[in-house]
Amino acid sequence: MSLPRQPTAISDLSPDLREAARELWDFHCVYDDLAPADAIVCLGSYDLRVADRGAALFAGGVAAQFLCTGAAGNWTHQLYPGSEAQAFAERARALGVPASAILLEEDARNIGENIRFAAQLLTDAKRVVFVTKPQTQRRCQATVLKQWPDIEVAVTAPLVGLSEQPLEHHDFSAVLSEMVGDLARMHLYEKLGYQAPVCVPKAVQDAFEVLLSAGFDAHMP
Repeated sequence: MSLPRQPTAISDLSPDLREAARELWDFHCVYDDLAPADAIVCLGSYDLRVADRGAALFAGGVAAQFLCTGAAGNWTHQLYPGSEAQAFAERARALGVPASAILLEEDARNIGENIRFAAQLLTDAKRVVFVTKPQTQRRCQATVLKQWPDIEVAVTAPLVGLSEQPLEHHDFSAVLSEMVGDLARMHLYEKLGYQAPVCVPKAVQDAFEVLLSAGFDAHMP
């Protein structure tokens, strides 16, 4: 296997790594069918396109409440002047979501807390649409099933592919490491009771091993 020190695009990868990257990406992406809901919950992160997607769903009438959740995390404490929730809310307002519809949750530091703290604020919600990064949809879904099991949930993300996901402040190598680390978390967090079980096909586990062996381990738990 030949691996550039800092791959900047999927075309920089050898064929086996390229195949593994696509296998993991396809597994992590969920994109549930969407229906009218009581609230849209945007999980804060380094990717403002999540807020863009949430704002588009709000404009389309999916829900009348818009919750932004997230403190300042490892990837965002120097990216935004305040919390992830504040940054997402500001973006949503700029895209037409009225301030009166927006709720802020600024304490969550991981997906489990995103879900639990959202549940504490949206006590009357029966149907919730969660918007997150494409590659964290599977983790989000499994976490909701464990942490907030009494709601109807749909998970979605910005409509981008693997080649479009990297950003200037979170490059292609970081995206690959993130996907590897999140698959490891699925095994670990099920055992710890943080999320529901997830069936990981052999092809996905093999792809994980290929990328991990190639050095994409920066996000391992």
